[in-house]
Amino acid sequence: MLIGSDLGHHDPAPAGFRHDAFVYTDEDDFVRQAGAYARDGLATGETVVAVLPEERNSLLRKALEGIADQVIFLDMTQLGRNPARIIPLWRTLLEQAPDIPLRGLGEPAYPGRSSAELEEAALHELLLDVAFDEVPGRFHLRCPYSAALPLDPDDVHLAATGDARDSAEAAFRSPLPAVPARAERQEFGRGDLNVVRQRVNAAARAFGLPEERVEDLELALHEICTNTVRFGGGSGTLSWWPADGHLICDVADSGRIDNLLVGRVLPPAEGLGGRGVWLANQLCDLVQVRSGSAGTQVRLHTRVR
Repeated sequence: MLIGSDLGHHDPAPAGFRHDAFVYTDEDDFVRQAGAYARDGLATGETVVAVLPEERNSLLRKALEGIADQVIFLDMTQLGRNPARIIPLWRTLLEQAPDIPLRGLGEPAYPGRSSAELEEAALHELLLDVAFDEVPGRFHLRCPYSAALPLDPDDVHLAATGDARDSAEAAFRSPLPAVPARAERQEFGRGDLNVVRQRVNAAARAFGLPEERVEDLELALHEICTNTVRFGGGSGTLSWWPADGHLICDVADSGRIDNLLVGRVLPPAEGLGGRGVWLANQLCDLVQVRSGSAGTQVRLHTRVR
């Protein structure tokens, strides 16, 4: 079942971004729909890239026997574990061959994701239409959805209706779930960043994070707390707690972020702000950013490995 686009023909699409989805009920259904989509792209000379969990990459390779070597296969569970890394991945692929149409299969919302990861995958889907609204070439992205997921792809594939930006804005402006009462808390300002670092480092080691993950979290959290001091009113609240094998750190302040794509597009070296969230996205397993009238929240998830 196709969602978000009219596929009643196979004529070459005009330049721009085309974003739709299909729902699959089992492996055979996935192979039938994904295989036909990939073959159509190869037949028209497009670059075909599959960014899927490895088990579905394997299914698609087998279905494309004889032509699978013409498709680029990437593992979504590695490159897109944090959904905020996926838009930069597609940007890189577009930049590598700007004159060749790109046809992508991307499964950001795959079975096995946590509820927080699925929430970010849904936001990512909406932000795709913001990020590639004015793409100069031809980019067609189709997103497979398992029928077993508690998500309706209709809700996040809205390019045809023109509502994607408004929906992305609404999601980005909505607060994250409340910090649990059991969380540790630390109010901080400019002079407290060392105290913040020491307390979270101690909590991370007590939770069992290996040393390299402690260092990653320390750097990411320093960047986010520094952003609060510089751009978020000068002070904020850090909360942290363990949940489902992760140490979660939440930074809240009174500032407001206007850029919906913060952390998903690398800012220029001479730019002011934005690099801290970008860096946190590279260092943490999941980063959630929300910003609205009540202020800004940045929530970092670091998994014990």
